Amino acid sequence: MKIKPNSPLGGVSRRARLIAVAAGLLTVSALAAPTASAEPGGAVRAGAAQLAGAGDAVLGADIAGTAWYADTATGKLVVTVDKTVSAKEIAEIREAAGSQAGSLEIKRTPGVFSKLIAGGQAIYGGGSRCSLGFNVRSGSTYYALTAGHCTELGSTWYTNSANSVTLGATAGSSFPVNDYGIIRHSSATAADGRVSLYNGTYRDITAAGNATVGQSVQRSGSTTGLHSGRVTGLNATVNYGSGDIVYGMIQTNVCAEPGDSGGSLFSGTTALGLTSGGSGNCTSGGTTFFQPVTEALSAYGVTVF
Repeated sequence: MKIKPNSPLGGVSRRARLIAVAAGLLTVSALAAPTASAEPGGAVRAGAAQLAGAGDAVLGADIAGTAWYADTATGKLVVTVDKTVSAKEIAEIREAAGSQAGSLEIKRTPGVFSKLIAGGQAIYGGGSRCSLGFNVRSGSTYYALTAGHCTELGSTWYTNSANSVTLGATAGSSFPVNDYGIIRHSSATAADGRVSLYNGTYRDITAAGNATVGQSVQRSGSTTGLHSGRVTGLNATVNYGSGDIVYGMIQTNVCAEPGDSGGSLFSGTTALGLTSGGSGNCTSGGTTFFQPVTEALSAYGVTVF
C-alpha cells in the first residue's frame, strides 16, 4: 500500500495487464520416488510436482486478493484469501485445481491485500509516501532500496513531505513479478546503514540473509513504526489484482499499513526483506508480504553496510 493525497487507501489506478509466466520444469530421474506419499489413516500428502501443478491452477484462476505457497512438510498448497474473495471464488479456485483440490488449504485473513507504499523512514515521490528499506552501497556510491511499486511512481525522491529536501533519483525499478527498486543518494552523507526502531534508537544492519519459516522478525515503516511477528511461508505468489502479481515473496503475520511500503524486514542485525503489501492493520493484525532483499541486492550489485 502507498499513500496518495485525497485517497483513503492510497490506491493508484493501473493499466490492466496480463503477465506471462514460464512454467517451471521439474527434472526427475528414472527411479525417482512417487510424487505423493501415504499418510496414517489413508490420507495422501501431495508431492512437490503436485503442489506445483496446484499452484499453477490457482494462478490460472486469477482471483485478486489471493496468495499461496507450497508447504512441502505438510503436502499442502496454503492459499490465503482476503475479505474480498467470495465463497464462489473459492469454489472456482478449487474447481481450477481439479484433481489437486485436496491439496489446497484455504485460510482467510482480515482486510484486503494491497500494495503498502530509514530504514523504515518516510520517503516521498510521485505524489506518494513510502518507506526506505535499507541503505546500500556499490563502491563509493550509495543507494536506498525500497519497493518497486513505489519507485515506478516517480523519478525524484525526497525526505520531507514538502519535497524540499532531495533524497535522490530512481536508478532502477522492478514491478510487478518482483517488487524492488533502488534510489541513488544525492549525498553519500545522507546514507545511514541502520534501521529506525521508532523509539529514538536504531539497529545497525551488518548482513543480509534469507528468511526461514517460523523465524522471529521485525518490520520498520513510516506509518506504523516497529512491529514484530514470524515468517509463516516462503516463495509466496501474491495476486494484488489488475495484473499486479508478484512471486517469491516472504509471507508473515507482521502487521503493516499504507505508507509502510518498502520498509525494512529484519532479524537481529540481518536484513531480510522489503515491505510489499498485505491486509489488515496494526490494530487487528493481518498478513504482510515482503520482497526478499537478497534478490534485490544481487539484481543491483550492491551490499548492506
